[in-house]
Amino acid sequence: MIYEYTTSSSAETIELGRRIGERLRGGDCIAYIGGLGAGKTTMTRGIAMGMGLEDDVTSPTFTLVNEYRGAGLSLIHFDMYRISSSADLETTGFFDYMDEDTVLAVEWSENTADALPPGTVTVTLERTGDETRRITINGDERFADIGD
Repeated sequence: MIYEYTTSSSAETIELGRRIGERLRGGDCIAYIGGLGAGKTTMTRGIAMGMGLEDDVTSPTFTLVNEYRGAGLSLIHFDMYRISSSADLETTGFFDYMDEDTVLAVEWSENTADALPPGTVTVTLERTGDETRRITINGDERFADIGD
């Protein structure tokens, strides 16, 4: 199922992410599609909040992976921008993180599309203005009616 939402500020993108995060379950994978500055890390901040995580979410651009551990679920945030082969993917520990107590959030997921688990939720973020974003979620019914 495909759901489309529009946000007009970073705060609204975070709030939409929070609503997504409240609906996530262990084993879920969020695959982001969107260019530089589209709001992928901003969305992840909201997802972490919705999952009850209090960490300061930052872009994993230089570290490739950031871990946010919670009492229940944990969020593992990947940046796959520089990943171009299965050997590169192995070095991130990607496959080691897939378990029932973890949610994966994967920026630049198109670089690892063949390795994403079945049932991956795709979130496409498109800049439509300086602050506005069109956010398309391709996932199940959990993500209906979470906007506005």
